[in-house]
Amino acid sequence: MMRLRTFSQGIHPAHRESNTQGEKIRRISPPKEVILPLQQHIGAPCQSLVKKGEEVKKGDKIAEAGSFVSAPIHASISGKITAVELSIHPAGGKFKSIFIRGTGEEEEDWKGGDEKKVDPSELDPQEIRNRVKEAGIVGLGGATFPTHVKLTPPKEKPLDTVILNGCECEPYLTGDHRLMLEEPEKCLFGLKAIIKAVGAQRGYVGIENNKMDAIALFQDKVKGEENIEVVALRTKYPQGGEKMLVKAILNREVPSEGIPLDVGVVVSNVGTVVAIAECLKFNKPLIERVVTVSGSAVGKPANLLVPLGTPFTTFLEECNVQVDKMDRVIMGGPMMGISQATLRVPVIKGTTAILVLREEEVMVPLEDTCIRCAQCVDHCPLGLLPAELARLVKNSKWERLRDYHIVDCMECGCCAYVCPARIPIVQLIKLGKAAVQAKDEE
Repeated sequence: MMRLRTFSQGIHPAHRESNTQGEKIRRISPPKEVILPLQQHIGAPCQSLVKKGEEVKKGDKIAEAGSFVSAPIHASISGKITAVELSIHPAGGKFKSIFIRGTGEEEEDWKGGDEKKVDPSELDPQEIRNRVKEAGIVGLGGATFPTHVKLTPPKEKPLDTVILNGCECEPYLTGDHRLMLEEPEKCLFGLKAIIKAVGAQRGYVGIENNKMDAIALFQDKVKGEENIEVVALRTKYPQGGEKMLVKAILNREVPSEGIPLDVGVVVSNVGTVVAIAECLKFNKPLIERVVTVSGSAVGKPANLLVPLGTPFTTFLEECNVQVDKMDRVIMGGPMMGISQATLRVPVIKGTTAILVLREEEVMVPLEDTCIRCAQCVDHCPLGLLPAELARLVKNSKWERLRDYHIVDCMECGCCAYVCPARIPIVQLIKLGKAAVQAKDEE
């Protein structure tokens, strides 16, 4: 019997993956226009390199990284720059964005160069970091931390392990699952490249046991690999969280306000390692990503390969979205995703999914009184006191929030999911974290 590893606490929401887990990734029809915000990653926003009226080719760098913790942006289609101006951002607010009107012609798949017969173990670590940076690659699991920064650990914090995160634990999402089944060689190539870049000794592929086909495939692919092991993980949310993965696979505790780097580990998402492989083998920058489109108001759920910057409206039509029946559109999964006020917003580097839900699928917070049941405490994967954090925020006790480790909250939503009073705990914690950050910057 297969031994399954996991972490303490967490929840077991309904998977709701059956609509798309068998849907192979397919490329959407070419968009007529893309909107590329200059802020698509954690860190400093990019600086535009283009002006209105200029012609660009697919793959051209159109925005430069604003600092070390930043990542450049490339044209995802060929066409003309029609504007560089403020536009609605799917993560909230407005950010300066580059608008490109396409030529209207069908473009070939990326042909930035012939496939290179590259052995990751023979690559120079600095070359890997430089090329990943120039390609604009960030974490594609939703966090969007610039990948070249992860691959540049300080000398005083040596790394020994790289974990490939194949959990994809949010309900509905199946894009990473499909990538593992359809591009296993690229996944392992990217993993080996990271191992080489950071000087690690071993790698693990962590996959939840609701993806047994991917587990079997990768176990077969790593036969003969002395330093790479496939680890089957118990299906539980949020198993894909970095701290949860490190605990489940290595039994190491990431310290409070720390990151996996602090315990000698780098964690990378499936989509990210595939992007690294395509960068090193084909000179391909990050110009497109896989997006799961699902939900009860979607007639044809799918896993789509979408050029970055494509407005939601452009390809939701291909999925036969029942506009008259939709109540909520969410970018990302239902636990950590962001509700959208308009479909005119674009796909960005961190867009894992677009969920279109009917009213009966949406759980609306009630702002009721806490009944002190402690279910949020029992299920918090980080051992926090969510109800107490919410209470402190409600009462503006900003100075006490750090004492309760609010900064450690990963905003996974387990607390709100199990709360019988349906208190919007995560929203309150987000407000509290913003207040703590503002105080730190004073």
